[in-house]
Amino acid sequence: MQPLAVTDYTLVTALGSGRAASFDALTAGRSGLAQRDFEAAALGAWIGVVDGLDAVRLPAALAAWDCRNNRLAEAGLRADDFAAAVARSAARWGAARVGVFVGTSTSGILQTEIAYRRRDGASGALPAWLDYEKTHNMASVARYVRAALGLAGPAFVVSTACSSSAKVFASAARMIGAGLIEAAVVGGVDSLCMTTLYGFRSLELVSSDICRPWDAERAGLSIGEGAAFALLVRTPTADAPPRAWLLGSGESSDGHHMSAPHPDGAGAELAMRAALADAGLAPDDIGYVNLHGTATPGNDAAEDRAVSRVFGVACACSSTKGYTGHTLGAAGAVEAALTMLALERGWLPPTLNLRTPDPALALPVLRAPLARRVRAAASNSFGFGGSNACLVLGAQA
Repeated sequence: MQPLAVTDYTLVTALGSGRAASFDALTAGRSGLAQRDFEAAALGAWIGVVDGLDAVRLPAALAAWDCRNNRLAEAGLRADDFAAAVARSAARWGAARVGVFVGTSTSGILQTEIAYRRRDGASGALPAWLDYEKTHNMASVARYVRAALGLAGPAFVVSTACSSSAKVFASAARMIGAGLIEAAVVGGVDSLCMTTLYGFRSLELVSSDICRPWDAERAGLSIGEGAAFALLVRTPTADAPPRAWLLGSGESSDGHHMSAPHPDGAGAELAMRAALADAGLAPDDIGYVNLHGTATPGNDAAEDRAVSRVFGVACACSSTKGYTGHTLGAAGAVEAALTMLALERGWLPPTLNLRTPDPALALPVLRAPLARRVRAAASNSFGFGGSNACLVLGAQA
């Protein structure tokens, strides 16, 4: 593919709001995870909560879209003046030539969960204030983001579990390559809800301990919420130079199991090799891999095998989920943003909470930060049902 400039990007997670706060937490080795409750869920698990979302107010004209997921999206658009960067692009190319592609897994389902708890005691009717189309509906977040940014280009949501907001980078690249748009807002937004917290617990994938990727005693993931956005453009300009580059993307669907990856990482390998081919790079050109690294026994083992086959065991790699938790549908965009931070700052993050490396795994994941400038990095995102994605990101030249 033709490399696309990333002229701006931002993120909001349990680490904080924006690039600076996120990088401060990374360098301090400070996790955003805490053992706390959420809404009506008292699970005793470690989760990554974005504080202050109840205080976020949507623009008055968009008040009907109000829900935790869209408030999280709004917080992301405000961080690092991202919305202003998009406005400059829209002024340059026209609002209809800027697309919006967002990944999510549960959208605003929390809004409906709250409505069910408040339904009429006699009739069982849901409250009149519930607007399913603008809040719970899967398309809600992309439509909200497009409206909030005043854009008029194509917009849609990708929902392929944990690969959702990595795949939107590939979707945007295809739309730009086809000449349908000049620029795209891509990202992911996923907020906490009862369905997610209890659902993953019922699958026995949530650890009672803080998540520990690649650890011999890892017992499951820690769930987080987050929003991340990037602005991709076909042709960067002097007043909006690239912060990073999207060099390539790869996708696969192995369909091995509803929730477990192929044990040898077959689909993950296909996605990584496709991303390298799309970028026109060899494995040795990649200086860092941001692992999917969920801290579940099966996922880490499968990814370890796949990454070892593609990149060998000498490439620097780490999982950042010990910082943010697994942000599910937002994970691809959140970790792409963290990877671009690593490229910009020349600082590769360690794998938090790793105490005893699993001797059955081959990758020597980073246990301490590494000050190193690399020219290209890969970011892995693998979802339920074998829906896999890998992004190859490049440093500013």
